[in-house]
Amino acid sequence: MRIATSITLGNIHKQFGNFVALDDVTLDIQAGQLAAILGPSGSGKTTLLRTIAGLETQNRGSLHFGMEEMSHVSPRDRNVGFVFQHYALFRHMTVLENIGFGLKVQRRKLGLSKKDIRDRALRLLSTVRLDGLENRLPEELSGGQKQRVALARALAIEPKVLLLDEPFGALDAKVRKELRRWLRLFHEQMGITTVFVTHDQDEALEIADQIVIMNNGRIEQVGAPAEVFEQPASFFVEEFLGISNSFPPANTVAWPAAILEEPGLSQNLVIE
Repeated sequence: MRIATSITLGNIHKQFGNFVALDDVTLDIQAGQLAAILGPSGSGKTTLLRTIAGLETQNRGSLHFGMEEMSHVSPRDRNVGFVFQHYALFRHMTVLENIGFGLKVQRRKLGLSKKDIRDRALRLLSTVRLDGLENRLPEELSGGQKQRVALARALAIEPKVLLLDEPFGALDAKVRKELRRWLRLFHEQMGITTVFVTHDQDEALEIADQIVIMNNGRIEQVGAPAEVFEQPASFFVEEFLGISNSFPPANTVAWPAAILEEPGLSQNLVIE
């Protein structure tokens, strides 16, 4: 596998017509981290992921992988693996052919023989624990198996960065829970810098090293899961994460100091 790289975004701004999708987003993701981008629908998290991948081009701002500026590098040359919510597997190809597709496209550039491609695809199939399924078609797999094939295909090109856009969104709750635990263990084994987009806060808090909470194209808070949960930076973060015993902004309700200073009372106040 390639050595993991850091991702640095500086004042990334992206508009679609008059709609501001990313409003001067600045973010640092350390090499080898698993970062979860969390937020409601329309918050800009998928646009941010697609910008990192090169599938969208920012109107202004900088994007670095390590020390290398990537803004004008084509998606193919960014060494990024991308996993989509709905798998995007080729229905007419076997599992092994799907995994080896990216390698086949770049075979001459990478100097790979057909045997090299097959051997690497088989190794990845074993890595994602799907040994023996290489000749099956996607329609013969469960949702969880399809997602692991998609992950193996993304890893086949030995990416510097792995991007996952709501990868478990199409799965039922039980399979989601199993796969997100598997993904955490898999990430620790592979060590690739990974950015994971989700709207599920439990998912993000369980598996991520770093949480990035977005709202209206801006980053509300960045921090470790415990930090974000225990020290929310804004009322939006409290409300979005469903944190109990939270107060509205100070200018909404002015509680008398004597009440707030009463031992044990402030934690039990219920705002109707």
